[in-house]
Amino acid sequence: MDPEIYLDHAASTPVRAVARDAWLEAVATHHANPTGAHRAARAARRALDDARDVLAEALGRPPAEVVFTSGGSEADNLAIRGVLAARAGVAVCSAGEHHAVLEPVEHAGGVTVGLDDRGRVTPAALRGVLASVHNVSLVSLIAVNNETGAVNDLPALAEVVRAEAPGALIHTDAVQAVSWVDLAEATADIDLVSITGHKLGGPTGTGALFVRESVELDAQILGGGQERGRRAGTPDVAGAVACAAAIEATVGGRDAEVLRIAALRDRLLDGLRAALGDRVVPTLLGRGHDDEVAAGILHLCVVGVDAEALLFLLDAEGVRASAASSCSSGAQDPSHVLAAMGVDRRLARGSLRLSLGHTSTDADVDGALGIIPAAVERLAARGGG
Repeated sequence: MDPEIYLDHAASTPVRAVARDAWLEAVATHHANPTGAHRAARAARRALDDARDVLAEALGRPPAEVVFTSGGSEADNLAIRGVLAARAGVAVCSAGEHHAVLEPVEHAGGVTVGLDDRGRVTPAALRGVLASVHNVSLVSLIAVNNETGAVNDLPALAEVVRAEAPGALIHTDAVQAVSWVDLAEATADIDLVSITGHKLGGPTGTGALFVRESVELDAQILGGGQERGRRAGTPDVAGAVACAAAIEATVGGRDAEVLRIAALRDRLLDGLRAALGDRVVPTLLGRGHDDEVAAGILHLCVVGVDAEALLFLLDAEGVRASAASSCSSGAQDPSHVLAAMGVDRRLARGSLRLSLGHTSTDADVDGALGIIPAAVERLAARGGG
């Protein structure tokens, strides 16, 4: 069997060895419920609190703000639904949010802000929406778009919110951002921040919502009062410890890794354009370490090719990629993000997201360049798939 060329890190990243080792040690050591009073329970609670300290330090926030969750989707839902349950008002989010934010906002009758052609929310667009909506209680703006890699200028957008809707809380889905952005700086004026473990080398089913201590938030899971009453349920100590190990490794090596991964992404794009010419249309043209595009995400559209057919051929050759964001069913739906950017629907049919991460190598790029152009040519010869 040919080796796998894994280019779907934006969906989920292989577990780091340091996270796996931390998980195994914690599972072997901490079998007790950390909410108990006996010695084993206290030891488990110390391990949980140590993990909380690591996450807090990574984002430059107090440990008391960390609410452990089962991942990014729960963290997003807790932020949106928890705030709206605690305080009356309207929720506002960008049209390019992950569905874990977009659907709760839409379900609550909220309002969306459009994107520019680079996939970002501009201060002017946000200002226009906030000026037209009364009683805004929450504004949610994604840090790094999970499909295109577009990076929002959170400090500038937070400034607009404070001026136009001074009573509103600000949330960011930073699930895709930890590997590429200094969140301690970017989220300094953000009230709630969602992260997850499996996007940066931690295990699936782990994550956290950072909640500023003054924020009113109603728990969405009841029945125990854990996490300072914000999320009931027996804490997953081993998961939290492994998530902390992964985020510590990610943040510690981020500067060098961003440069390494960006160089791989650039070489991958250059190779595809050299082989396929104008049939490859980059959705966003980030180069090197770009403040507007995450280093690990290359999103492009292939003219005249159906993405689902292309992904089928690539998967058969060992290349793991995706057309847009992953969803629970695995189906490839038309991208609401590309639609919000104004990308022509026919062009969007050929969308391809190639995402890199901590395990990506030059050999992955070489292998992809040997397979993807041939697959595109094969589909083009039979009418696009």
